[in-house]
Amino acid sequence: MNKRTRRTLQVVAAVLLLLAVAIFLRSKAPPEAARLLPEADGIVYVNLKPVRAFLRRDAHGELKPPTRDPEYQQFIDATGIDWERDLDEAAIALHRMDSPDGPNGPVAYSMVLVGKLTGPKLTDWLTSHAAGTETYAGHTVYSIPSERRTVRVAQIGYDMLAVSNYPTTEKIHSILDRHRTAALPFINSSLLAAHYHDVPLLSLAWGVGQIGLPFGESGTIHVLGLELPLAADSTIVASLSPGLPPGLPMSSGLVHLRVEEIAPTDDDAARQTNTLKMLLDLVKMASGPLGDTAANRGFKQALKTAEVTQNRNRVVVKATLPGSALGDFAAQTASQ
Repeated sequence: MNKRTRRTLQVVAAVLLLLAVAIFLRSKAPPEAARLLPEADGIVYVNLKPVRAFLRRDAHGELKPPTRDPEYQQFIDATGIDWERDLDEAAIALHRMDSPDGPNGPVAYSMVLVGKLTGPKLTDWLTSHAAGTETYAGHTVYSIPSERRTVRVAQIGYDMLAVSNYPTTEKIHSILDRHRTAALPFINSSLLAAHYHDVPLLSLAWGVGQIGLPFGESGTIHVLGLELPLAADSTIVASLSPGLPPGLPMSSGLVHLRVEEIAPTDDDAARQTNTLKMLLDLVKMASGPLGDTAANRGFKQALKTAEVTQNRNRVVVKATLPGSALGDFAAQTASQ
């Protein structure tokens, strides 16, 4: 082997090694949509592609015909965008508001949405509904009035939208700034840097930080009418993960729910664990009279498998439910 050939092989080997390292680092990084989010109190991410197939199926496995209100149908006709069909990923940042009585309420939102969402028809719709525009980092930001608030929208790629109802332009500007460094897998918010490693691999939906903020009321968290023994500003890592090999539909397997609270001290975690165990026992007893619907059966199955454990200052709640139960629950909620 001559010197030139050896040098060429060394260069090729170095390039392949760098590519392998880049791919490995990328696999450990949060999804791009989440990495673009600005600094926030909480972050929620949902990958809709694996779940869409069964969320709208009926009891015979057929896709249910969509029911839309006239205003939403007008939006679809004008833009060609149907959120149920075209939205693939959603990453949402939660921003606590200093004044809960303001137009944003206790929480403002910034979102990065991924899917078949952009194009000239949407541009025309945004232009016709905007109260004003600005150009920032090479992108047009549209200001859309909405219920005493201003929702800012920018198309930041052929398949990506940035949306924020934060009172100032700070958050949407941050998204556009991060978009310029999106190729760097670990350039993201401090919240993701601190807690994304706690999210189980291959999670379809997850949340980190103060994700109880939207459900907070008088400092407590309310979900489905229940008051949970958690503060709205608790640091929580929650996830939904498929219990089956990648590629199979979720409706053919199980879904694992995991919620982890990071308490200030081990003693606080012990008290939370005992309280949650008592609450879980009460809910199990109260669920007995529930009607025999598909959604209720899934709920009871989750309760049957639910367990609460403590690991130092962390309280972990785990449960398993059929993948189809998510679709049943979504259908029941939508009909109420």
